[in-house]
Amino acid sequence: TLVILFVAVFTAFLGEGLTWLLVYRTEKYKKLRDEVDKQSRRLEKRKDTSAADLSDKSAKRKLEKQEERLKSFNRDLSFVNMKSMLAIFLVFTALFSMFNSIFDGRVVAKLPFVPVSLLQGISHRNLLGEDYSDCSFTFLYVICTMSVRQNVQKLLGFAPSRSASKQSGFFGQSQSSFFKQQ
Repeated sequence: TLVILFVAVFTAFLGEGLTWLLVYRTEKYKKLRDEVDKQSRRLEKRKDTSAADLSDKSAKRKLEKQEERLKSFNRDLSFVNMKSMLAIFLVFTALFSMFNSIFDGRVVAKLPFVPVSLLQGISHRNLLGEDYSDCSFTFLYVICTMSVRQNVQKLLGFAPSRSASKQSGFFGQSQSSFFKQQ
C-alpha cells in the first residue's frame, strides 16, 4: 500500500514537472493565466457593484460580455494545456501498464467495506476469489492519484487562482451562465 502511495506521489510530481516543462514556463501560458486572473477579478467586482442594477439591460450586457471574455481566455488556456496533457497521458499510460503488470493478481490492500457493485469491477480487478473487500492496484492507485495530484499542484503553486476557480464552474463555464441554462 505504501509503495502504491509513493508511486502516486511520484507520478503526480512527474506529471507536474512535465507540465511545467511544456506549459507553465512559457510566456503564452503566463500571459493567459494573468489575463484569466485579471478578468476573474474584474467580473467579480462588476457582479458585486452591479448586483443592485441587474434590471438595467446595459449592465447585463456588460456583465455577459465580460463573462464571454473570461470564457474565451479559459478556452485559450485549455488549448495551451493540451500538448502537456497528451504527453502526460502517454507517460502515465506506460507507467500504469508497467505497475499494473507488477501488481497483477496481488491483493494490495484490504478495504474496510465492500464497494458498491458498480465499483467492484475496478476494486477487485484481476484478483482471484469472491472477497470483494480485497483491493487491487488499479483501484488504490486511482484513489491515491486523485487525492494527491491536487495537493501537489497547490504545493508547487500550479493550482488555479481562487478567483479563477470561483468563476469557472462545470467544464469551465462560468457558474452564472451554467445556472441560466438550467
